[in-house]
Amino acid sequence: ALLPLLWAAGVPGGTLRTAAVLVVQPLWFVGVYAGVTALTPYCVRATERLGAWAAAPLLAAVAVVDVLRYGPWAEAVPSWVGMVNLLPGWLFAYQLGVSWGEGRLARRGGVLLLGGGAALFAVLLLVFHYPASMVGVPGEARTNSHPPSLLVLALAGVQCGAAVLLRDRLGALLRRPALWAPVVLINLSAMTIFCWHQSAMLAAAVPSAFAGTFAGLTTVPDSLGWVLARLAWMPVFALALVAIGSVTRRFEAPWKGVTGARKAVAALLAAAFALYAFAVV
Repeated sequence: ALLPLLWAAGVPGGTLRTAAVLVVQPLWFVGVYAGVTALTPYCVRATERLGAWAAAPLLAAVAVVDVLRYGPWAEAVPSWVGMVNLLPGWLFAYQLGVSWGEGRLARRGGVLLLGGGAALFAVLLLVFHYPASMVGVPGEARTNSHPPSLLVLALAGVQCGAAVLLRDRLGALLRRPALWAPVVLINLSAMTIFCWHQSAMLAAAVPSAFAGTFAGLTTVPDSLGWVLARLAWMPVFALALVAIGSVTRRFEAPWKGVTGARKAVAALLAAAFALYAFAVV
């Protein structure tokens, strides 16, 4: 609803599209999250049979697709082949989490994940020249995130291995209420923060753009001074996020007592938004 008003106010079309992408882009994770959690029973069964090694076939599948995409046959491989990585690429870390939750991923596995993931990450980056950024960067011919590349899984292995190895120490620290409370508070709002942090930034940036030029907000990010100015804006973004979250969080809780008709309407609206997001991004 805000886009037509901004267009009427004379905001250039390119700027409006950038703003729309910034708002919509984080929401791709909601679809991934819904998809992988729906597969939880199958992940549990795989863990019961293979333990933590249940994630290995997912890693292998992504590796094969990456060889096809970036190897000697790359020019003959259709671009849609990369989309095969969507499921195994995003399911890899979740499968490791299920294995850990089921008690099948111990410290030895953590060491293997940390060391092996770090080695694979270095080889892909330095030898095979994968892009260093985990997200898409304007001007880059390749992206690691859509669809996920083997570099994403290597980083996930490092992070999962570190989590396994540091769990006991972190658990001891979090026995202190002063440290435990903010962690719990942020975790309870993790999805809200992820989905709406860009909207909070735009809530500050759009009005400021009409008022003038503000370092760290409406200027080009081309210096250390910009970074410092950006950090100074963080409390403003946080306040905007709290305001947005106070409205949106009630829609993120499980729906109770909602009629089938309302659920159908919500599903149609969600599908329409998904099509819009796909077209914009």
